Amino acid sequence: MSTISKEINDLEHYKLIFNEILDMTEDGFVVTDVDGTILDINNSYCAFIGTTKEKAIGHHIREFIKNTKMPEIAKSGIKEVDAIHELVHGQHYKGDKFLFVTRAPVKKNGKVIAAVAQVKFRIHTLKLSQDLLKQDKELKYYKDELQRLGESKYNLNSILGQSDSFMEAKELARKAAKSNLSVLINGETGTGKEVFANGIHYASDRKNNPLIRLNCAAIPGELLESELFGYEEGSFTGAKKGGKKGKFQLAHKGTIFLDEIGDMPLHMQAKLLRVLQEGEIERIGGYEPIPIDVRVIAATHQDLRKLVNEKKFREDLYYRLNVINIRIPPLRQRKEDIALFINHFLSELNKKYKTDTTISQRAKELLLNHKWQGNIRELKNVIESAYVLAEKDIVGVKHFPSNLITSCPNIAKANKDNSLDLILNELEKDIILETLMENNYKISKTAEDLGVHRTTLYKKMERLNIKLSRSVEI
Repeated sequence: MSTISKEINDLEHYKLIFNEILDMTEDGFVVTDVDGTILDINNSYCAFIGTTKEKAIGHHIREFIKNTKMPEIAKSGIKEVDAIHELVHGQHYKGDKFLFVTRAPVKKNGKVIAAVAQVKFRIHTLKLSQDLLKQDKELKYYKDELQRLGESKYNLNSILGQSDSFMEAKELARKAAKSNLSVLINGETGTGKEVFANGIHYASDRKNNPLIRLNCAAIPGELLESELFGYEEGSFTGAKKGGKKGKFQLAHKGTIFLDEIGDMPLHMQAKLLRVLQEGEIERIGGYEPIPIDVRVIAATHQDLRKLVNEKKFREDLYYRLNVINIRIPPLRQRKEDIALFINHFLSELNKKYKTDTTISQRAKELLLNHKWQGNIRELKNVIESAYVLAEKDIVGVKHFPSNLITSCPNIAKANKDNSLDLILNELEKDIILETLMENNYKISKTAEDLGVHRTTLYKKMERLNIKLSRSVEI
């Protein structure tokens, strides 16, 4: 194939591609020579002037657009962007009285060889604007709704608890929310440290910005730096293309919650201290410091002062974090709150599964006297497990795990006395009382459920000194 033939073939290909592109848009496009003769036109423009490509190409544009400025554009060589083109008599487009037009000369070696125009039909522009406005409103709605749900879920007022020590902690959290000072939350595992951190963030001026969480104990020390500060592309083998933002960058203008801060390695404590002092971070592999504006809330179940004395935690970092100290009391020190949680967790389960499960008085007494080393988290686990095992919509002692039953004061005393009979008697007594209550104190039905004869049940009740204050049915 000759060079000339190849060029002609290439031009045909480009023209096909060009025409396909022009017909994909709703905007009108027209190309004229310097005198105004139409060289090319797309279907949208043809529909606007009421003709076809075959009838338009080769004809002067004034035959279709009386007040066209295409020849003037070619003559002046000056581009017009989004000029208003008023429609004259005989021109109309779906009720529009004017259009937006961009006209430009096409030059080769500084000489104008053609002119091109793009017509933006106002109805399309308005429709696009309306669509964008609708999407913007929807985005704002979902953003506001997410914010509302976050504030509602983590509202400090909604955190359960009415004991004096707990109310003091909540009041201090409200005061902490009014500033940007660092907060250190102390409390045993399962006391709700993260719930407090969420509440402080959503009660603060930063509530519309991110709350980023990181558990320092859950990430290996060698990966902690990249998680906190991010890295640049190519900084190490396996680094993501384009690099990665760290938690501090993601939390810019918001809050970062560093849980289990006592487990942070010493070398990372030094880097964290610098971030808090300088207000900037450096990515791994980076050379330029990045300014950040982040409020830090840290939490731990450990005694940081003891760790400082043991040289396992930096003293200067401790003072940086411990500006406002909030101590959440363990559940065993706020027994008046245990009943609140029992009712709350059961209510949530009943609502979720559309049931009406209750808890026996004996079971509730056992829960109120348990030590709760796992605090609220342990209590919730026990309630959920017992709910599944419950019969006749009543949670009883027999539905609790053995370690919890043996912690009951009476049984614990029996354990100290090393009397197996005492332990068994206490358990048997609780089970009989609960089964009587489940059956509305009907002896025959209770005996049937326990798998014993009615006479046997009477003997057991007499032996265990079970005396009912109300009349019973045989």
